[in-house]
Amino acid sequence: MPVDRSAPPEERIPSILRRLKRAYPEAIIALDFSNPFECVVATVLSAQSTDMKVNQVTKSLFRKYRRPEDYLAAPEDQLQQDIHATGFFRQKTKALKGLSQRLIDDFDGTVPGTIAELITLPGVARKTANIVQGNCYPQVQRKDPDAGIAVDTHVGRVAVRLGLTKHNSKDAVKIEQDLMKLVPKRAWPRLPDLFIAHGRQTCDAKRPRCEDCPVERLCPSSQEAGLADLYRLPPPQRKKTTARAGR
Repeated sequence: MPVDRSAPPEERIPSILRRLKRAYPEAIIALDFSNPFECVVATVLSAQSTDMKVNQVTKSLFRKYRRPEDYLAAPEDQLQQDIHATGFFRQKTKALKGLSQRLIDDFDGTVPGTIAELITLPGVARKTANIVQGNCYPQVQRKDPDAGIAVDTHVGRVAVRLGLTKHNSKDAVKIEQDLMKLVPKRAWPRLPDLFIAHGRQTCDAKRPRCEDCPVERLCPSSQEAGLADLYRLPPPQRKKTTARAGR
């Protein structure tokens, strides 16, 4: 009997991944970089910005700043100006200088490969660490007990709509844990690229194109099938409890 949208997540996920791979064979990380250091810088800059805008900025930034030492040597106001277009440029300047100093002090100027090491860098939280490791150190990722799946807004939305998690789309930590239980570790680096491509091209936040969706028959949020959009459902309300007065 073929698997459909009513099947539990663990039965649907293999078919979902196969169909997304066929639909988006060229899906890769949208940020431009040529080495792990550029990857971590671009990922830090991508916070609260678009990949397109970051790529416009890093095109010249990476020619000007090639090593951690270059970021440390730059006057703070100059670096702020160079990354201004990505937004939150003051915080990002502080992060870039901080992580550059940490790389020099603790890692001989080289971006480390384990999650435990990556998250010690200023400005690098778990999502950024997963992105850097998955794209730059796949051989480390396969053996790293702390490895995981990068969950951004697209990944969270698609996971919720596909019924792969019961958590809110913004609860990245819990969604990551749910996806890690469902997906084989070898597929963790690929999953965000597929979900992001699907989220951008088909599973739009406001107007999902369910009629053109490659996984519509596996989706419990299908508008084509007249179902409620799990992404749009309000969060469940907690029941109020009335405390009994003491006697």
